Amino acid sequence: MYTLGINAAFHDSAACIIKDGILLAAAEDERFTHFKHGKRPVPFSTWELPFHAIDYCLQIAQINLSDVDHVAYSFDPYLLIPDQFKSAHSIEIPFIPGGTSSTEWLNPWDPLFLSSILNGPSQLVDGYPHHLQKRFKGATVSSFEWHFVEHHIAHAASAFLPSPYSQAAILTLDGRGERATTTYSIGKGNEMTRIGEVQMPHSLGLLYERLTTYLGFLHSSDEYKVMALASYGKPVFVKDFREMITIGEKGQYTITDERFEERFGPTRLRHEEFTAHHFNIAHSLQFVLEETVLALTNWLYQETKEDNLCMAGGVALNCVLNARIRDRGPFKNIWIQPAAGDSGTALGAAEWIDAQERKSTTKDFTMDHVYWGPEYTDDEIEKFLKWAKVPYRKLDNVAEEGAEILAQDKIIGWYQGRMEFGPRALGSRSILASPISPKMQSRLNEVKDREDFRPVAPVVLEEDAHEWFEGAEYSPFMLFIYDVKPDKADQIPAVRHTDGTARIQTVNSTQHPQYYNLIKAFKAKTGVPVLVNTSFNTLGKPIVSSPRDAVECFWSSPFDALIIGSFLIEK
Repeated sequence: MYTLGINAAFHDSAACIIKDGILLAAAEDERFTHFKHGKRPVPFSTWELPFHAIDYCLQIAQINLSDVDHVAYSFDPYLLIPDQFKSAHSIEIPFIPGGTSSTEWLNPWDPLFLSSILNGPSQLVDGYPHHLQKRFKGATVSSFEWHFVEHHIAHAASAFLPSPYSQAAILTLDGRGERATTTYSIGKGNEMTRIGEVQMPHSLGLLYERLTTYLGFLHSSDEYKVMALASYGKPVFVKDFREMITIGEKGQYTITDERFEERFGPTRLRHEEFTAHHFNIAHSLQFVLEETVLALTNWLYQETKEDNLCMAGGVALNCVLNARIRDRGPFKNIWIQPAAGDSGTALGAAEWIDAQERKSTTKDFTMDHVYWGPEYTDDEIEKFLKWAKVPYRKLDNVAEEGAEILAQDKIIGWYQGRMEFGPRALGSRSILASPISPKMQSRLNEVKDREDFRPVAPVVLEEDAHEWFEGAEYSPFMLFIYDVKPDKADQIPAVRHTDGTARIQTVNSTQHPQYYNLIKAFKAKTGVPVLVNTSFNTLGKPIVSSPRDAVECFWSSPFDALIIGSFLIEK
């Protein structure tokens, strides 16, 4: 049984394909369209169906859309319409393929609407590749069963069903779904039972989002910058944020009286300098967010008495918050969906429908890596390099020769294997460097045209992590911070943030052998089992996907070398 999962409701449009409970492929559409977070600029300012990601997923499964049994869409518009209209044939759905508005009245079962999907996007927006139509050819309205899945059910399923736990408490936190902004559930086997929720307008995610805008960043995009900014501040405005958030009983909270400009002064303009005032505002919100979510997890633990906690939703990408829950919260174990934002709801929706339709009682799949995107063979890469007339050299030993370049304090683009699913570059589409020089963090921020205050993250051999980072353990998704050990701090200054922490990724030989071997070879040369790892992209662009993306990014950026498959390109 094939189940296609789709997210296109808000941002980070994505698709995945599951066969009998097993994930085969997953990708964000931005990696194909080059529109970050999946949103086209004016005049196509709308979230669109992830046609390119769908095409990729069907290609990996070696099927056409007509072979798909179920399509799971991670939003349920029925939750937003009055009861008296729920029997109507037309309902409001939050996307228009190729349209100019984010909401219009459409009937998802209408032959005209379905034909716009099934006949391919080139009929909707000029410029779409015609080849996308071939995998949709032959599909009809009756080819598959369409399922609307509540947004927070999709988040919860993405957190629990691929987790390593057979039982767990589940917490989802984001800006908003249809109505819910926070949900609490219990997962057992392949079933989930919701035990509570918080609804709009009360949303921790939207509060953080609004402050992101107030500080001059892009909402639904730059919240992680606020988290980084917070490390430089002091809790000067904690009282203000505590006045905005009131924690009630049974996991409830309310958010009122924001009025940022009245409390904190004028909104920061995008290109204004940051001051201690901005640092202190960011720090104070981060502080209050942490204590609020800790209170919510304490209630959830008392209700469930479960040892394990699974989390998803955009707020779960806040690695500082996650570390506080790990260190100060009541749960023994925490697993967070690496694609915790809205892209991960494509996976959650598909997993939920798959489990329901197959009536499966046991888990078939555990997500222990994120490498579910496209990959290219050496033959395909070399064919492109020759076509582009790019000078290159084939390496005899990729890991050994790559480590030698890194040991020379050079910065490399690293393009190996299947692309990552989710927002983090975790060794397939990464920019890598040595952490030994204290200047490397600023060099990388210059290479990527990033703000000076933003840290860069380390990847470390799993077996060595505990020797370099306090209490470090298996952490393959870069979702938690750890303190850098004091006796190691001078050896890896580039990855030590101003507060003494680092957002680590651990890697072992089974998750990504080539990546692991590179770090191991670097350790043999330097004694340091750590590299700097940042995403292979530049400011405002998605992470690279194709060889062409990688080469174009390399030649338009001031880093030193590109290792793409078995080939080396140097400047």
